[in-house]
Amino acid sequence: MTNGDSLLPNEQTMIKVRLDVDYPYPSRTKSFLFLALGIKRKSRNYLKNSKIIARMINESPKQIMACWFFTPYTIPDKELLTLLIPERHNVGLHVAIDPYREWKILENETQRTVEYYTIHGTSRVIAQLLWGRKIGQKKAKIPSDFPLKSFHDFNTYSLDAGRYKFGLESMKIKSEKLIKENVVLEIHPEWLFSKGTINPRGPYYDILKHLLDVDHDLETLQIKKKLSIKIAHDFQEYEKNIIPSQAYLEKLVERNIDIFTFMERKWCCPISNPPSNWIKAEDNVGLLQIKDYAAWWNSVGKKTRNMVRRAEKNGINATIVEPDEKLAEDISKIYNETPIRQDRAFSHYHEPLAAVIGNVTGARKSTFIAGFLHETLVGFIQIVYGDNVAVIAQILSMQKHWDKAVNNALLAKAVEVCASNGNHWIMYGRIGNHPSLDRFKESNGFVKFPIARYYVPLTRKGRIAMGLGLQRDFKDALPQAIKYPLIPFLNWASRSKIRLKLRFAKN
Repeated sequence: MTNGDSLLPNEQTMIKVRLDVDYPYPSRTKSFLFLALGIKRKSRNYLKNSKIIARMINESPKQIMACWFFTPYTIPDKELLTLLIPERHNVGLHVAIDPYREWKILENETQRTVEYYTIHGTSRVIAQLLWGRKIGQKKAKIPSDFPLKSFHDFNTYSLDAGRYKFGLESMKIKSEKLIKENVVLEIHPEWLFSKGTINPRGPYYDILKHLLDVDHDLETLQIKKKLSIKIAHDFQEYEKNIIPSQAYLEKLVERNIDIFTFMERKWCCPISNPPSNWIKAEDNVGLLQIKDYAAWWNSVGKKTRNMVRRAEKNGINATIVEPDEKLAEDISKIYNETPIRQDRAFSHYHEPLAAVIGNVTGARKSTFIAGFLHETLVGFIQIVYGDNVAVIAQILSMQKHWDKAVNNALLAKAVEVCASNGNHWIMYGRIGNHPSLDRFKESNGFVKFPIARYYVPLTRKGRIAMGLGLQRDFKDALPQAIKYPLIPFLNWASRSKIRLKLRFAKN
């Protein structure tokens, strides 16, 4: 590449990225220690985030050119150099102190021709000392005869700072506009998964994944922290068959996940010969097997059939509806009727209307059944269609109309719809944590179907946590004989917490 135009073609469809690789490790503490001691030896997790980004760029179906700028402490190792294919990556110099010496080192160790440079800068005194500069020297001086071209001449925008400032959705719109305007998106690998406090940057993995159109297998991944342990699961695990491949697990390790958990859908996809390090725990789902609506109707008890008839007599009409904004607005009214349902805090209470609209109109592979009293929505049920199963995702009705058996009418209609669609298995959550809800499920033909939940340790921290039994939720680890007597107390604690929260919000 001999000039700026060839390095970054003036193509509006091309994503252009500048990467300033300031620090060698995802941990800033470890990076600062290596800088302070002058250590350039490569150890575990060296340039880990850079390697993740390079793989994402290589997997992207988009047109992209990435320009990497390395300091003397971030010289790419063999693994990263293999990923930096010339068709998509260019190696440049991120000047720390001595431009000529650092240029020579970079070319010798990478065996790549370097044509462009950027300048590492910092206004913080401690960082200046770490980089070997004088106090007050924010950045290195570039001699007037320095032969490399300055990359600072390109119009750039800091994507990691923008992600911090504007959030994901706003940055999606903004960054796509910047790409069309031929602007170079600037990122620092250290903020890929981390959020800066002193430096207001990141985490920008989500926006980068969106722009590059990659990592779709991670889109439904949900992560929670327990102490310092990161435990991940696929939030669509009830709907699809999950048997994690080694490549998938390695990707989770790259993203600092300690434990991955998933359920075995034993009724359709039993797992044979799982690896010995997968820890198996007993779990269950509420499952209903149906042949047709008439068979279901005859299988449930007289009391359940009478409840469905009561709903009809009370004027409840259960029918399939379109998932539009009007439905979302009506559902929002149901959400906001009460902060407490089933004797505990209700998570959707006061959920922003925009979020409800997004969830309803953006629902995929779903059917919404609405329960109307005259023209007013008084309840709804959402069915999500997965592999070999239909899942009751939500079923909710107005408390002031519970005497009209709205939920019974909705569930009966759901069975009718699933039967007509050829869905022979319907899942309705788990059985064992909500006594009143459990009774409702069982009265409608759902049984406690035993399954296995697997836990896969991905890191040393994950293995230690699993050795201590920390992978399971407290309520799931308790024997049923102990858990059921505790449920009233747990419900009281949940109600008290939401009431205190609402009281303080009013004040």
